[in-house]
Amino acid sequence: MKNEDKILRIRHSAAHVMAEAVLEMFPDAKIAIGPAIENGFYYDFDLPRSLKTEDLAEIENRMKRIIKENHPFVKKVVTKEEALEFFKDQPYKVELIKDLPGNEEISMYSQGAFTDLCRGPHVENTSGLNPEAFKLLSVAGAYWRGDEKNPMLQRIYGTAWNSPKELRVYLNHLKEVEKRDHRKLGRQLDLFSVHEEAGAGLIYWHPKGARIRSVIEDFWKGEHFKSGYEIIYTPHIGKSWLWETSGHLDFYSDNMYSPIKIDNADYYLKPMNCPFHILIYKTLMRSYRDLPLRWAELGTVYRYERSGVLHGLLRVRGFTQDDAHIICTPDQIEDEILEVLRFSLRMWEAFGFKDIKAYLATKPEKCVGDDKQWDQAVESLKAAVEKENLEYVPDEGGGAFYGPKIDLKIRDALGREWQMTTIQFDFNLPERFDMTFVDHDGKEKRPYMVHRALLGSLERFFGVLIEHYGGAFPVWLSPVQVQVIPVAKEFYEYAGETAKKLMAEGFRTYADLSGNRLNAKIRNAQNEKIPYMLVVGEKEEAENLVSLRDRNGNKKNLIPLMTFVEMVREKIKNKVLL
Repeated sequence: MKNEDKILRIRHSAAHVMAEAVLEMFPDAKIAIGPAIENGFYYDFDLPRSLKTEDLAEIENRMKRIIKENHPFVKKVVTKEEALEFFKDQPYKVELIKDLPGNEEISMYSQGAFTDLCRGPHVENTSGLNPEAFKLLSVAGAYWRGDEKNPMLQRIYGTAWNSPKELRVYLNHLKEVEKRDHRKLGRQLDLFSVHEEAGAGLIYWHPKGARIRSVIEDFWKGEHFKSGYEIIYTPHIGKSWLWETSGHLDFYSDNMYSPIKIDNADYYLKPMNCPFHILIYKTLMRSYRDLPLRWAELGTVYRYERSGVLHGLLRVRGFTQDDAHIICTPDQIEDEILEVLRFSLRMWEAFGFKDIKAYLATKPEKCVGDDKQWDQAVESLKAAVEKENLEYVPDEGGGAFYGPKIDLKIRDALGREWQMTTIQFDFNLPERFDMTFVDHDGKEKRPYMVHRALLGSLERFFGVLIEHYGGAFPVWLSPVQVQVIPVAKEFYEYAGETAKKLMAEGFRTYADLSGNRLNAKIRNAQNEKIPYMLVVGEKEEAENLVSLRDRNGNKKNLIPLMTFVEMVREKIKNKVLL
């Protein structure tokens, strides 16, 4: 048995054992579902009271006892009617059974006093679980079947492994994840906030966070200009006919906000930027000589997300998408795809991400566009990733109905994979908006259109960036790059002059002229993860020098200010961490 299969069996079996333990504690509990998931398992319950943290320890102890009792996992196949009779007192199971198609046979698994509706597989018996290699982690609310109109259940999350050592490694990983949580660091470093009383899922960028965003945007714009893109800006709202034409009102209305009445017409907050870009395209008759067009926009869009899935910067209702559209002839498409892929990889490397994998999604059963278009598009995507020697995973049939795509997933400092860049063909919108260009032969033809979101959204990217660096940003991105710290009040003037010289050299800096003691000022700067501290006192002032400390504790005493400037300027140029 492969290790992946074995660990899935362990986790699925642990979910069943946990359900048995919970039913021992709460005999009237109603059970829902309990699958294995990445790194663990969960089970949803309808319980007579809210669980407390101390309840998890009690459930764990009961699970350990059940494991040691060595109950076999026994499979039984029954008819739909037999299953409904068996689970007649379990309404969530009854609903699941009734939703099963036809009269197919249903499998159930039992261990000890517990039986569940289940396809399996499981370990042979409960002793196949190591009682020292699992841990219950948390309790969260979860709507039945993910629908907020349904009852709220209590979901218990746990993790299970082959050995206690693997469990310890994973729990240490979770501690590091918690330490790097962007919501926690966002407060600690004064980067951003969310104010539910003023609207959930909307981000307030504080000065330090906004400074980082400004640096990112300036770099983003500069690199786009270098790569032959033009920057455009479009409105935040558009009339209903625009979204009817694009198809959003037919296929995406659940994620759009209610219309705004203006002059008896319905306007909608935009969930996407692409229809606006198409309108700009259609202002002129385009020739093959005009193509390719590469248009990029940092466009703020608004999409409705349920309250239960909102998560700091990572899942929001209003965000700025780094959108771009490439409009070109069929002959140009392969070169354009290769260039956009190379551009994406250059950008990710600049931000410190080098472990990148591509996922290539191909033609689904239901789609628009002819076979020739799809074949050319897929081959263009495949040729690009292969020319870049980029590892990729085929996703057969996983493309959108309007075109194939490449998704780039980055791996962060903790080994977590994040889906970020998307390079998406679109055979749908050019048809819906009747986009044309005049070709060599004087005939009007349909251009190819590619959507490209590189960073995804600035909000989500910033959240990933915070966690990747644990808030200790590379010096080129840090909101404060240098803090000047006088050792005593009599050196405030020299500290202020030093800070002004650094600002004149283009550094983001300030002098700490607070009444705190020296050690407190240094500690505060380290807690704020400021890359460099320049300490100045009697010797430094007398010789027009500074003493350097970095946030890692490295020191270099009595150096000329311009020596420091040249050193840091080189690090900023090369986008190194420190």
